Amino acid sequence: MPLPTPGPWDRDRRRTLALAALAAVAGAAPAAHAQEQKKQPPPEFSEGYTPPMPSQPQPRMPWLTTLDVALLAAALGLAAWIGLHRRSRREMRLLGLFSVLYFGFIRQGCLCPVGSIQNVALAALGSGYALPFAAGALFLLPLLAALFFGRVFCGAVCPLGAVQDLALLWPRRVPAWLDNALGVLPYAVLGIGVLYAAAGTAFVVCQFDPFVGFFRFSGGWLAISLGAGLLMLGTVVGRPYCRWLCPYSVLLRWTAALTRWGVRITPKDCIQCHRCADACPFGAISPATLEAPAEPRAVARRRLGRVLAVAPLIVVAGALLGRLGAPAVARYDRVVSLAERVYQEETGRVKGQTNASEAFRKQATPTGELYRQALVKRRWYGGATTLFGAWCGIVVAGKLIFLTLRRRRPDYEADQAACLSCARCYTSCPIEQERLTGLRSPLRDAPEQP
Repeated sequence: MPLPTPGPWDRDRRRTLALAALAAVAGAAPAAHAQEQKKQPPPEFSEGYTPPMPSQPQPRMPWLTTLDVALLAAALGLAAWIGLHRRSRREMRLLGLFSVLYFGFIRQGCLCPVGSIQNVALAALGSGYALPFAAGALFLLPLLAALFFGRVFCGAVCPLGAVQDLALLWPRRVPAWLDNALGVLPYAVLGIGVLYAAAGTAFVVCQFDPFVGFFRFSGGWLAISLGAGLLMLGTVVGRPYCRWLCPYSVLLRWTAALTRWGVRITPKDCIQCHRCADACPFGAISPATLEAPAEPRAVARRRLGRVLAVAPLIVVAGALLGRLGAPAVARYDRVVSLAERVYQEETGRVKGQTNASEAFRKQATPTGELYRQALVKRRWYGGATTLFGAWCGIVVAGKLIFLTLRRRRPDYEADQAACLSCARCYTSCPIEQERLTGLRSPLRDAPEQP
């Protein structure tokens, strides 16, 4: 059964609710910054221990940070103008090249809205942390742009997406079933990133960023290998990280789905030539369906009913699996891992000391206090991983429900939630070429394709 098309009032109401939600996130941080901890002299390690050098770029001066935020806002505005008004693939690629050079190599990947998710999560769910201005601005600006203009941030402003766009040489389509299955992964990455950030354990999204190692010419072998593998895959598959791993893409999908001024393939009318869908490497263009026979309502209702009946079981199963995985997830926490190591040393299960356990003993902190802190952490992770598993179950169930729904479309349309605003479809559309050249396309007089 075709779904009713939302009217302008409904869309405006949802857009207003989305703006209110973004404003609530911006104000979720505590009002005051955390007090600085009393500095203690570093412990003296045995065996000639040398403290590691920091691998992250040093903090910038406030006016330079403000300049970076202003450049991001300007790039978003330029991307919207190019993608929606100029409709130029060439200019979009040039803007993407600038983003790779400045936001990537010059700023070393630190001007990153993807990683800002963790700052927001720590400010909203943690304690003693105030959300910095730059992190809040980086988090909100691309979402506001997506709310009004679609995912223009992904099109040419995000250096992670732009470097993959430049690497795409021989585009190949991914089967829809595989694309839908892999599309669940960003929700899991978002959940685990928020979980570890809220616990104050680590910013795992930044630690395993696949391309920041290239931008900084340094990094761990795992992240470098992941980035190299994604770039190699990205020569034939359009933006694998953006579509199947990026946690920020989840939020962009939600906000871009409400946009009114997103990508429109044809400025006038569609001649059903299918060229735009063939040119899109992301499967983000939905074909026209008015000519297809309508599905009986009874069939659609039975299919939707079966999925709705199974959905609660999927959520419960996800919660149980999350609970079972709590011990493994908790071991990544510094307190839990240190308590396990100290316990193994005291019981004679391992010999020698690690730098962490040696530093703990030099601080003369009671072992019982360490075990108490670890127990509190384990209990917290037990509840958090249960919620994480339920979240993954909700995502899977929601995906299945979405796939069962059908909507009637008169023309080929860009799926605003999935469209990455790369402007590839413009170059393939004969109606768009008519607008640019003023010459009538011969495809207008060609017989319709079956």
